[in-house]
Amino acid sequence: MTRWFRSYGAEEDIWFYVEADADGWVTRQVELQGPFEKPIAAASLVEWEAARRAGTVADHETTFGATAEVCVRERDAHDPQDLTGGEFETVWRTARAACRARARARSPHGA
Repeated sequence: MTRWFRSYGAEEDIWFYVEADADGWVTRQVELQGPFEKPIAAASLVEWEAARRAGTVADHETTFGATAEVCVRERDAHDPQDLTGGEFETVWRTARAACRARARARSPHGA
């Protein structure tokens, strides 16, 4: 069963929003940093694997970041707070849009 949760990393001042599969592997991850919760990553493992096969990992990670590529356990997360799938999706969509906008702003063509 898919699980969604968030945890806070005080050292980095980052909220980690995580979607994990039934085996505990991170499938999607959002990172929001600072007091304004600026999206700094909205990564999908499936997309990252496709980018790896296509030889475009660097571009993909520049735009969306990367997932933790680990199996998460209760002890691995900092005081995890369960989320609903809908709560995760709302954060996911907002963070993805911000990552895309930031990538367009970096592009010399604004595309």
